[in-house]
Amino acid sequence: MSSDTFWSAIALVLVIEGLLPLVSPGRWRRAFSQLLQLRDGQLRFFGLCSIVLGLLLLWISG
Repeated sequence: MSSDTFWSAIALVLVIEGLLPLVSPGRWRRAFSQLLQLRDGQLRFFGLCSIVLGLLLLWISG
C-alpha cells in the first residue's frame, strides 16, 4: 500500500466521521451520550467487530 492510498483512506474516514455531526448534531450528541454509558468490555467488543469488518473488507477488495 502506498502512502498516498493510506492518506486517502484516513481522509475518507475523517469525511465520513464528520457527516453526522454536520447533518444532525443533536442526534450525534445523543448517540455519543449513549456510547458513554457502555462498559469497557462492550466498547472493546464494538472496536473488535469494527477491526474484523474492516480487515474483511480489505481482504475482499484486495
